[in-house]
Amino acid sequence: MNRFLALLALALYLGLPAAAAAKIDVFACVPEWASLAQELGGDKVSVYQATTARQDPHRVEARPSLVARMRSADLIVCTGADLEVGWLPVLLQTSGNRKVQRGQPGHFLAADFVDKLEVPTVLDRAEGDIHPQGNPHIQLNPHHIAKVAAELSRRLAQIDPANAVYYAARGEDFQKRWREAIRRWEHEAAGLKALRLVGYHKGATYLCDWLGMKEVANLEPKPGMPPSAAHLASLLSSLQSQPADAIIRMAYNDPKAPQWLSQRTGIPVVELPFTVGGTPAAKDLFGLFDDTLARLRKATGR
Repeated sequence: MNRFLALLALALYLGLPAAAAAKIDVFACVPEWASLAQELGGDKVSVYQATTARQDPHRVEARPSLVARMRSADLIVCTGADLEVGWLPVLLQTSGNRKVQRGQPGHFLAADFVDKLEVPTVLDRAEGDIHPQGNPHIQLNPHHIAKVAAELSRRLAQIDPANAVYYAARGEDFQKRWREAIRRWEHEAAGLKALRLVGYHKGATYLCDWLGMKEVANLEPKPGMPPSAAHLASLLSSLQSQPADAIIRMAYNDPKAPQWLSQRTGIPVVELPFTVGGTPAAKDLFGLFDDTLARLRKATGR
């Protein structure tokens, strides 16, 4: 018996899985779902993160390297609600991987499991880059994370039933720690209620809804349209008469327009991580919310 067969026989005798072959190959479109898949899947998953926090998730090039990763995936975990409409369908079609096509267990879209805001009643391209299913930036409400986590735990168990008990245990542990964190965050953020914000794109809609904050203006004249000189001049005029408490921008937003407006109004700019990895402190999902709230509280003194 050669060395390989001897090691395989020993693994079978000890009841150990062939680790490399047993792992679920997860393709995560954005950092928050990569982090969640790792939390729930532990050492039973191998997670590939397709984008970084510094990339606009709407606009990603469907590179050959991404196609190759999708070709080998057992499970894709993406946002859906057309966030990745510009690149995910291309990857799915080009990869030819039947396991991750729509309708298969390996096709998981987080936005399918939460209620969306800003669902348009009329679809008109003149209104900008609007999403027919509603605002897809669902990750900045931690209650959404809890719902998505529960569904993702079940999906991992469906794909890998031999380890269903393992995924259930990790899912329960995550939910327990997450509930405790939400209680702490909501206590710490009580002073942020009714905060008046100038947003950038529609990235903070669910954060505002969760904490009772109000977006009173937006740097984009319409969703997906970059700030224009005329629009910034209009914002300057309106904010001089009705000031906001902060101008927020996400890690991937261009800082020039927020800085221009801040210099002329005296309203502080707050850079928020938006997702895992957006700031040095946002190293995981817990850090994402810890740092988001800390930055808002520090900038506004609340």
